[in-house]
Amino acid sequence: MEAKKPATKPAKAQKSNAPGIKKASWVIFACMVVTFCLFFFWFGNPSHFQDGNPDGHPINIWGTIYKGGIIVPILQGLFLTVIVLCVERFFALNSAKGKGDITKFVANVKANLVKGDIAAAQDLCKKQGGSVAAVVAAALVRYDEMDKNTVLSKEQKIATIQKELEEATALEMPSLQQNLPIVATMTTLGTLVGLLGTVIGMIKSFQALSASGAPDSTELSAGISEALINTAFGIATGAFAVIGYNFYTNKIDHLTYAIDEIGFSIVQTFAATH
Repeated sequence: MEAKKPATKPAKAQKSNAPGIKKASWVIFACMVVTFCLFFFWFGNPSHFQDGNPDGHPINIWGTIYKGGIIVPILQGLFLTVIVLCVERFFALNSAKGKGDITKFVANVKANLVKGDIAAAQDLCKKQGGSVAAVVAAALVRYDEMDKNTVLSKEQKIATIQKELEEATALEMPSLQQNLPIVATMTTLGTLVGLLGTVIGMIKSFQALSASGAPDSTELSAGISEALINTAFGIATGAFAVIGYNFYTNKIDHLTYAIDEIGFSIVQTFAATH
């Protein structure tokens, strides 16, 4: 009869080491509530208009923004959402990186692996913390188990370590990328909503030009002002979202590269020493 292969110990249920806001829909809702309140109670305050009449001529930038129309608070809500999610990703990815320099951590772990000092490498993971250290720690636990295993073949042991690396990485990656798809969506959505506000403003301008008799200069300027304000907020939202998305994508790529590098070193060290 064939000897049964001893089952490796199942990994304990873990949670990701990259914290963050799980339900971004609440962030969007809260930002919209804030910007609509600002729009009606601050930008639309009578003190920002001649004779205290919000339907009249604005006397400062706040009144001018109010004249941008109902699309403006939507754009401001999108812009505020991008800012909040970018700040959230900043803290989440800093936490995922761990306490020390990630490049130095990877180099130190590799040096301990070369010396065969698994315990020292595990201590480094505990001190570092974060997503990269969590993946490395999980792989080192399996490395130690395979080192003591006398039944499995070398190829099976290497495959087990690689599987552990893949599973630990798969646990961390969704949390690292969390909310970034929403930021990416804002790059297009902000521009399109701004374009909608611009078109509405231009329609009002052309309506003023097409009026019988002399064109209404007040209506004409109001329409142009509305178009430009919406254009400005749309461009600002799209630009900030693009910058934030690319910046954090680059940081995630750096963390992923560190995980791949140390994972390759763990597998290669095991293959070379067994």
